[in-house]
Amino acid sequence: MTLQQLMYAVTTADEKSINKTAQKFFVSQPAISDAIKELEEEIGVTIFERSNRGVSTTVEGADFIVYARQVIAQYDLLKERYIDKENKEKFGVSTQHYTFAVKSFIELISSFGPDTYEYSIYEGKTSEVINDVRTFRSEIGVIHIDDYNRNYIEKYLKYNNLEYHKLFDCKVFAYLSTNHPLAKAGKVTEEDLEPFPCLTFNQAEEDPIYLAEEPISMFERKKNIKVNDRGTMLNMMVGLNGYTLCSGIICEELNGDGYRAVPYESREKTSIVYVVREGSVLSEPGKEYIENLKTYGL
Repeated sequence: MTLQQLMYAVTTADEKSINKTAQKFFVSQPAISDAIKELEEEIGVTIFERSNRGVSTTVEGADFIVYARQVIAQYDLLKERYIDKENKEKFGVSTQHYTFAVKSFIELISSFGPDTYEYSIYEGKTSEVINDVRTFRSEIGVIHIDDYNRNYIEKYLKYNNLEYHKLFDCKVFAYLSTNHPLAKAGKVTEEDLEPFPCLTFNQAEEDPIYLAEEPISMFERKKNIKVNDRGTMLNMMVGLNGYTLCSGIICEELNGDGYRAVPYESREKTSIVYVVREGSVLSEPGKEYIENLKTYGL
């Protein structure tokens, strides 16, 4: 098994075409086919299924590609650090839909960004955040953990060779428009919120409720609207008097001053944590980003 074979396999999985892989590496198509066939014979796994429409990964092949990506990512890190020292500095973050995580990213670039860099930030479903860290797409993932989902999340992360570290604890708040009938309340209860639509971020259909982004997600609510992005959620707060449950951290610079976090009457607490690969060492931008996140818990 060679690094070149792994690169051929990963590129073929991405392109779904041996011909396109050959074009990218400036070699013949038979050379790519032979290299992948030799790799499959060596590991005893059929990585790709061939057809007239191209190639697709088998179930076992998809699992192998995940590990191959990790090897290539580690090679790229070594190459950038010791050979291509003039290359752009790279750093990636994946997060649940937290404005403060985006604000921390902005602060990172404003105060720490080098002259040339390639930084990435992705907002998405909880399973996507975790998978991004697992597959080296991102160095850090930002999610929440509470008493309800802790056991599942810990097992889920361990299964994927990941670990988490707590950033800060926070209470639960109802996040709603300043025009909402409850916006001026000193605190709200589940009964107070019952007449209004509860807004939640959509997760993958196969994902269990333990991967919900919102705290206290075990409660059944009469009115529930699922959305895919923060912009839509904010629109639903204004247009339908909807609400969501959150950490209570508001970044008016990004979301504007038309929203308010009202304390939610509950004994439940949640923690904001960051996820990394087991035993990994944070990069310099990673360390700076974590310090930026921690300031929101003070």
